[in-house]
Amino acid sequence: MRATGISPYSGGTVPDLHRVPLPSAYRARPYHRVEMLNSRVVSAWLPVVLWAAVIFAFSAVPNLGTGLGTWDFVLRKIAHACEYAVLGLLLVRATRREHLAVLIGVLYAASDEFHQHFVPGRHATVRDVAIDSAGVLVGVLAARTIGPWSERT
Repeated sequence: MRATGISPYSGGTVPDLHRVPLPSAYRARPYHRVEMLNSRVVSAWLPVVLWAAVIFAFSAVPNLGTGLGTWDFVLRKIAHACEYAVLGLLLVRATRREHLAVLIGVLYAASDEFHQHFVPGRHATVRDVAIDSAGVLVGVLAARTIGPWSERT
């Protein structure tokens, strides 16, 4: 004869009142939060780091000119804005805060221009930082429409 309130799943030794349902027990594992945090950090920040590395690599190329004159200038500035728009979008996805994404993006744009100062055939300009920053803003605004990541500031 079985006692009332004893779980049949525990071999009859743990009262129902003391049983922890499986989903709650799974969440209570001490290492589970760390696993989830690490997984979130990697999936959110790895694309940001990789894209920043792509930007850095392009910045390290001594001369990206195509010889198209004015079109060369215009196309390079559009490319700058687009690559930083992608960075802005990825930063919103990683930080989940628009103002923080803009701040990080603008700081990275400034550091990228500083890096270009040391590359032969390249030069650093405040205008390029402004164009890159505008690209970051476009990416952050795009994140509002295509992703649920941002908290509007």
